[in-house]
Amino acid sequence: MTRFLTLDALSLSTPDGNPLFRDLTLSLGRERVGLVGRNGCGKSTLLRAIIGDVTPASGNIHISGRVGMLQQSLDDALDLCGALGITEALACLARLEAGEGSVDDATDADWTLPARVEQALADTGLREMALDTPVATLSGGERMRLALARQLIEAPDLLLLDEPTNNLDTEGREAIATLMRTWPGGLLIASHDRALLEQVDRIVELSPIGITVFSGGWSEYAAARDAAREAAEADLARASDALKRTRKSAQQAKERQDRRDKAGRATRAKGDAPKMLLDKRQERAEATRGKGSALAARQMSESEDNLAAARARVEILAPITMDLPPCGLPSGRRLIEFRDVQMAFGTRHLFGPLDFTLTGPERVAITGPNGSGKSTLLRLVTGDLTPTAGTATRLTDNFALLDQHVSLLAPGETILENIHRLNPGLSANAAHAALARFGFRNDDALQVAGTLSGGEKLRAGLACVFARPEPPDLLILDEPTNHLDLRAIEALETGLNAWDGAILLVSHDPAFLKAARVTRDIHL
Repeated sequence: MTRFLTLDALSLSTPDGNPLFRDLTLSLGRERVGLVGRNGCGKSTLLRAIIGDVTPASGNIHISGRVGMLQQSLDDALDLCGALGITEALACLARLEAGEGSVDDATDADWTLPARVEQALADTGLREMALDTPVATLSGGERMRLALARQLIEAPDLLLLDEPTNNLDTEGREAIATLMRTWPGGLLIASHDRALLEQVDRIVELSPIGITVFSGGWSEYAAARDAAREAAEADLARASDALKRTRKSAQQAKERQDRRDKAGRATRAKGDAPKMLLDKRQERAEATRGKGSALAARQMSESEDNLAAARARVEILAPITMDLPPCGLPSGRRLIEFRDVQMAFGTRHLFGPLDFTLTGPERVAITGPNGSGKSTLLRLVTGDLTPTAGTATRLTDNFALLDQHVSLLAPGETILENIHRLNPGLSANAAHAALARFGFRNDDALQVAGTLSGGEKLRAGLACVFARPEPPDLLILDEPTNHLDLRAIEALETGLNAWDGAILLVSHDPAFLKAARVTRDIHL
């Protein structure tokens, strides 16, 4: 099989020299390889190293063929033509068609380009969009589809994708899924999208304890990961038992030596044995005690090291927790009521008329294409916006909103400072207890919010809103999984499943919606 990429004992570090991972060896040909790991483990840095933007700490990167990378952001000053990188190529064709072309134009002309552009825009759901449309007017999902269209036009041998389904609606996700099925070259995808990862041929996991390659997609990876977690927990139990046995053995040896020493002192006290013999016995006893103490210390140190290593492995593999305190929401309590609600901005009609209610601990998803007004609907619920027509009523003030950036956190404050700012009457003990429920213990609470990963930010935000004396009975979530790694997504799902309050959320992640036990959806 043709190898487009070979990584040879590759190690990467952060700009300040902290290691991300070591000794990654991997070859990639015409196949689909998923890249997973916690936020901050080096997935994006690896992709940037492959395209030459990052210098490896050690090891080598060998590339055969052309490499492309799906852009994460587009220049607002461009139009579609510029974002696709085809402005000059189309201008060249236009000059030739007008009879004004030069010899260089005739040499450079690519007459297949218009058809390829049309097909790429159709494949990414942008067929109806004019090439002079400003990028600044596009939604996040439309921008991602435009970036994908550019790669379809350029058709590199190896395509790198960094969280490609973030901010994409159902149509955009299907475009990525189609790309996965039909791409003729190699794909290396850093993603937390489980539906996307189900389609890959292999998964490479970057972690603090090393690099592991799993054959198959998400299901095979999840099974192997869970088995590794169980094995690590079994190793921890064995190491804990071994340390107990070592301590017991050392104590028993000490007690036996103490008894022998006591007997020796009694013999010396009688005075019925030669002093030389007694001195020799004492010398042997002291030597034996010294050897025994050294052996016990060495065995104890080895057992403690083994236990520490086993515990560290379990802590790395074990799922993080998000423990949402119960709110005791009655099943018949009505929380939201929309009647004939319509929303428009100027001449642009977003949605409506819309009628819906949310009662008791329901889980309701707001769905629809990018730009249909999902986040706007949430702002109607919170009272930040007023509908163009109709009535939008929220019947509880005890709610909490977490957007995908967890903007309620002040980035320059520590987690502890944030929780006190948002809950002024909270005692120090109550603040630490609230943070501990979400995995922030001791010095973890002193981390500055702006330095946190996506999963850590979400946990910190939840800790802040659930630290109230009365937990919210309505939780509003806007694309909560966009910046989370797989571990954090699964922890959020577990926490939401165990909670007894109402949830109103926007998400394009079907696996998350299913795991969060959404009872119905409102499609805009």
